[in-house]
Amino acid sequence: MREKLGEFEKLKEELESIKELVKSGEETRELGDEAIASSSPFAIARVFEKKLRDEELRVFLSGKYDKNNAILSISAGAGGQDAQDWVTILLRMYERYCQRKGYQTIVLHQSFGEGGGPEGRIGTKQVTLEIKGNYAYGFLKKETGVHRLVRISPFSAKGLRHTSFALAEVMPVISKAEETEIKIKPEDLKLETFRASGPGGQYVNRRETAVRITHLPTGIKVACQVERLQGLNREKAMKILVAKLCQLKEEKSAKELREIKGDLTSASWGNQIRSYVLHPYCLVKDLRTGVETSNAEAVLDGALDKFVEAEIKI
Repeated sequence: MREKLGEFEKLKEELESIKELVKSGEETRELGDEAIASSSPFAIARVFEKKLRDEELRVFLSGKYDKNNAILSISAGAGGQDAQDWVTILLRMYERYCQRKGYQTIVLHQSFGEGGGPEGRIGTKQVTLEIKGNYAYGFLKKETGVHRLVRISPFSAKGLRHTSFALAEVMPVISKAEETEIKIKPEDLKLETFRASGPGGQYVNRRETAVRITHLPTGIKVACQVERLQGLNREKAMKILVAKLCQLKEEKSAKELREIKGDLTSASWGNQIRSYVLHPYCLVKDLRTGVETSNAEAVLDGALDKFVEAEIKI
């Protein structure tokens, strides 16, 4: 609580400084951000407005893992090649969103589909992305669920409209201290190594440095191929596994709570959370919050703030 009050006190001081700038016309006064020190008072005010909005949203982010980094996994659902292409589009959308937020993204594992369509487009069956930044998990956690796309299929020779689905799962990166709550026995793990592959199935590494780990009691499988050394890939794969097991534990607790409080809408496979319609009209609509926009192109380019902020306040 003291930390939160301290942040708002800093914002209050910045607001007073902006007021002075606007009154005096001074444009070079430092406000703790050298990148905007030479900007106009109005540009500085816009930056301040964004800071204030972010702090307001963080009031809603009081969950146990909300401050943590995040792991985002996207998998193709029904829709064949279109669904695999949809995963690739969603990956780009979330990468662009993270760029806007100042988050760092690292693709830990990506399995590709077959090429097709007029441009020989290669889709993605499944991709796992690590997202590093303050409150990354808190901002993205409610993106978990099924995302539906309606468009003219680039894989249809007759130019037919097609509907495809992809499942997004967002998990928190668990710190070393928090890992003690998740018990993993060595005998419960099955370790496999393989050569990392790229688009079209070609191998991108001659040695078996990629790692796949199966947690036998739950059947959860995770993989990592981003690093050149097998040991580092194993370490990152274990990080994903711990995150998935933590999510499983949270879901179990939520299920027990639902049995006491009654049913809640489950953000799992089969419950679509958002529709992206590109034909015969353009509309992106979140089915939980009712937030919508006709500027689908901007959304697919990472303009997700409108949706994410509404999700957080539910």
